[in-house]
Amino acid sequence: MNIGLKTGVVKLLPHQAEWETNAEETIMLMKTILGDTCIDIQHVGSTSIKHICAKPIIDIAVAINELADILPYNDVLSKNGIFYRKEETTGQLLYLMGDLENEIKTHHIHVVKYNSVNWQNYLNFRDFLNAFPEKARLYNELKQELAKKYASERKLYTDGKGELIKALLKEAEEWKVSFN
Repeated sequence: MNIGLKTGVVKLLPHQAEWETNAEETIMLMKTILGDTCIDIQHVGSTSIKHICAKPIIDIAVAINELADILPYNDVLSKNGIFYRKEETTGQLLYLMGDLENEIKTHHIHVVKYNSVNWQNYLNFRDFLNAFPEKARLYNELKQELAKKYASERKLYTDGKGELIKALLKEAEEWKVSFN
């Protein structure tokens, strides 16, 4: 299975059909556990963008009314291999899946408030890059360049994508507004 990566390592793989299947299975598990607590759950991040390379870690965004709504589920989530990590950034909780004892992560599950900027950014970025292959190609080229340069320095790899992501998010938001 082409899912999972050791903490700190940057390795990109071509898009894999199994990422979609795995994301769907994880989404169904989360919906079963959380029930009506979750408003929506989506496969996001680079593994959800066709035709680009990605780190083989599935990103899932879970939308809820209030961040604290998920905390009572932490025990049942952990029994199902989904472990609470921390408040990743303001307004976002991070859960992980994988072989955490060996520092292998297979999934990042981002819990955010429904219709928040974080939620909209996840969906807009994915949808925009899937709709505009030339923009996805630019992002993919930068990712590959940074992966070669920072193969064992994940933070520098991530930081290196920041400016382009910010610009693409702005374009994605404008594109989304033009639809409505």
